[in-house]
Amino acid sequence: MDSPLIAAENPTANVPEYTVSEVSNAVKRTVERDFAFVRVRGELSGVKRHTSGHIYLDLKDERAVLGGVIWKGSVRALRVQPQNGIEVVATGRLTTYPGQSKYQIVIEQLQLAGVGALMQLIEERRKKLAAEGLFADERKRALPYLPEVIGVITSPTGAVIRDILHRLEDRFPRRVVVWPVAVQGDRAAAEVAAAVQGFNALPRTGPVPRPDVLIVARGGGSIEDLMAFNDEGVVRAVAASEIPVISAVGHETDTTLIDFAADRRAPTPTAAAEMAVPVRAELLRQIVERAHRLETGRVRLFALSRQRLTDIARALPRRERLLEIPRQRFDTAASKLTGALTLLVHKQRARFDRAAAGLAPAPLLQSARRQHERVRDLTHRMQLSARRRVGDLKQRLAASAKLMDTLSYRATLERGFALVSKTGKGLIERGAEIKPGDKLELTFADGTAPATATGAIVTDAAPPVSRKKAKTANQGDLF
Repeated sequence: MDSPLIAAENPTANVPEYTVSEVSNAVKRTVERDFAFVRVRGELSGVKRHTSGHIYLDLKDERAVLGGVIWKGSVRALRVQPQNGIEVVATGRLTTYPGQSKYQIVIEQLQLAGVGALMQLIEERRKKLAAEGLFADERKRALPYLPEVIGVITSPTGAVIRDILHRLEDRFPRRVVVWPVAVQGDRAAAEVAAAVQGFNALPRTGPVPRPDVLIVARGGGSIEDLMAFNDEGVVRAVAASEIPVISAVGHETDTTLIDFAADRRAPTPTAAAEMAVPVRAELLRQIVERAHRLETGRVRLFALSRQRLTDIARALPRRERLLEIPRQRFDTAASKLTGALTLLVHKQRARFDRAAAGLAPAPLLQSARRQHERVRDLTHRMQLSARRRVGDLKQRLAASAKLMDTLSYRATLERGFALVSKTGKGLIERGAEIKPGDKLELTFADGTAPATATGAIVTDAAPPVSRKKAKTANQGDLF
């Protein structure tokens, strides 16, 4: 029984039945066949860089939105990096994503949609870098007045380098080091940034001299031709340069982002050479002119000084008049000096007489007598104390000597004993230490005698000599 809720199998029906995957794959093949190569113009939005390196974005206009993806392998080859809000022309192919039932464009190339979009991109980049302070005036440095070495970053085959060298030769010949780079094309930006960084990395005392100033130069061209000098990497390299940089890109009306980051902007490469060095002939003229002015000023100064000295000398009073008052003061002081000296002598003599009255000889003799008696008494007492001290020490010394004689081993030797020692090994404490043939030395009360052991020793024949006594025997007489 047929049910309206269940689809019945009808092999004769004209409408075939597909699975979802079959429909999705059929749509995918159709889209990729009919749109294998397309160029789509639109505004970028929702730009996201995935951790895998792919970029996902949307292309939109007033009425529709088209999803897009740039695979990692194509990202490195892009001349224009995706950025929200810019209008571009994307070249690639359409495909579908069955997992979400959506279609998208796989972008292989990205270009700005006209000069307006390019100018918008440059302006956005300028605002970003300006917000970081890369264009601030306080970052800019003064150019050296007369550099020894000038570094030029430009194409080695163009007219720009010839114009710079010719202008430097006319104004003030200097040593020039050229770093050849491409000034247009895909590799221009990377080479210019590397050249700026390379000049800054040169050592000051290396085989290649480190420039005192850099000139980044290029001739005129369209805005597309000058895009390498609007590159963010180039601008950052110029802003970070420790060497002052002169920007000379394009004609006077051309403006690139490197002009804002450089320390000075020249309207033309020739003008950059003029900024880098002064005019030698003009310097020589200024030196001669200033030397002449210096000599003239010296002569005028001497004349004025001589005239002022003459005028001052006329205003001074006569010598006799200047010395009148000091001479009178000297005479007055001289007249008072004799009386003052006489009065001083009288005062000092009166003081001496008063002091001499208190210096009678009797008190001095009495004081000396008392001191003499005191010294004699102290001397007598010290002699008595010294005699007692010496007597005590003699008694203690005699007792110690008697005790030493009593304890000395020599008293034992006087009673017929002898000390036995082995040659080179000291005293023999036990008979077991002696072996037949040992060289011995016998010490008696009146001397020593050598001996040789000829037989076995009976170890219990006599008590052993203690180590303490042996040590005592080796001490010898202290007196």
